[in-house]
Amino acid sequence: MDQIQIGKFIAEKRKEQGMTQMQLAEALGITDRAVSKWETGRSLPDASIMLELCKILKITVNELLCGEELSMENYNEKTEKALLEMVKQKEEADRRLLKMEILIGILSALFLVALLGVGIAFMVMGKPMWIFWLLFGIGMVQFIVAVAFAVRIEQVAGYYECAECGNRYIPQYGSVLFAPHMGRTRHMKCPKCGKKSWQKKVISKE
Repeated sequence: MDQIQIGKFIAEKRKEQGMTQMQLAEALGITDRAVSKWETGRSLPDASIMLELCKILKITVNELLCGEELSMENYNEKTEKALLEMVKQKEEADRRLLKMEILIGILSALFLVALLGVGIAFMVMGKPMWIFWLLFGIGMVQFIVAVAFAVRIEQVAGYYECAECGNRYIPQYGSVLFAPHMGRTRHMKCPKCGKKSWQKKVISKE
């Protein structure tokens, strides 16, 4: 999707309705700064207000995503292109999230090791044991929080593929958190066939 083109299209349709950025923002319950960002191509409307925006501008969601009015001749072609672009952008975002998951794991582990090292150093210097246990507790709490957050990222980014039926789906958070795993391959029950298998993480739905 071309954010610049979409932004210009939003501005054009807003003006056709005789509305200022402030008036459009008030109608949507957002700030005029958000509208300005759309129209300059710096961001896209959130999915939660997209339908209301299209209703106000008297356009379809497909026209909004394409950044132009669609005729009957090119409607299906433009719609398919917009959907494919959305899928592509989601896959790219999921790849970035999975890289972030690795970074979070590495940094939290290093922080835990660093605190343990400081705690051991204090013990060697003859400092009270409670200092070691305090540092150990802080390190473990941040590590557990980081792991829980990393698992959440892994759950929502991409899909898991059932080894039995090939179904690709997004599992519940608890299923991912408590499932035995080897890297990003987890032993879970498929919601489609009902069988348990080692399911690998994949990016695309198909």
